[in-house]
Amino acid sequence: MGRNSHEGGFSLRQAPPAARPPRLSSPLRTSGLLKALAQLPGERVAVGTIVAALQDRAYALLVVLLGLPNCLPMPPPIPLVCGLVLAFVALQMLFGRRIPWLPQALLSRSIGKPELNRAIGRALPPLTWLERFSRPRLTMLGGRLAVPVLGLLILVLALGLIVAAPFIGQIPLGVAVCLVGLGLVERDGVLILAGAVLGAVGLVLSAGFAYAIFSGIQELLF
Repeated sequence: MGRNSHEGGFSLRQAPPAARPPRLSSPLRTSGLLKALAQLPGERVAVGTIVAALQDRAYALLVVLLGLPNCLPMPPPIPLVCGLVLAFVALQMLFGRRIPWLPQALLSRSIGKPELNRAIGRALPPLTWLERFSRPRLTMLGGRLAVPVLGLLILVLALGLIVAAPFIGQIPLGVAVCLVGLGLVERDGVLILAGAVLGAVGLVLSAGFAYAIFSGIQELLF
């Protein structure tokens, strides 16, 4: 593979050195954060610039962005890739890292502004709809002390995504991940609890799928 790679419509290239990125204001809602990302300067936006601009909101928005593709039927290996990256992010939350660490090779890559704006445009309608019902509630569930616990929850959901049934089995888990991430951004503990409950349902369904596959193989062999 050369210096350029194309995945899912995104063109990732080595980004040139950039000035210190602006910090996105913490009071912004999820939709506001996405809109602010679309307004970052330059024809291309480096992954490192996005993470640096988000600062303390980087974990929450990464969780939302990794959950979104799994809210719709997706072919392999999209749930697997999202699950692996999500597990990597969740482990850092679990161990109390303030800002997520990503490999320099990834941080230095950039996304074209048209592709970024198109992806944000698709994500905004459902997020804006959810924001109508969200407000700060049970804020202790989204506080700094709760982040390691949420990291463990997201890690379990990520592992569920990795083994979920193809095409539709990941949908409850994807929605659950998005709810937890959205609850973190919005400081809404009710959304976090809803994500945990839906995640438990998704994990039960994934476990049932895995058990059915195992039982079928066992019957064939024995």
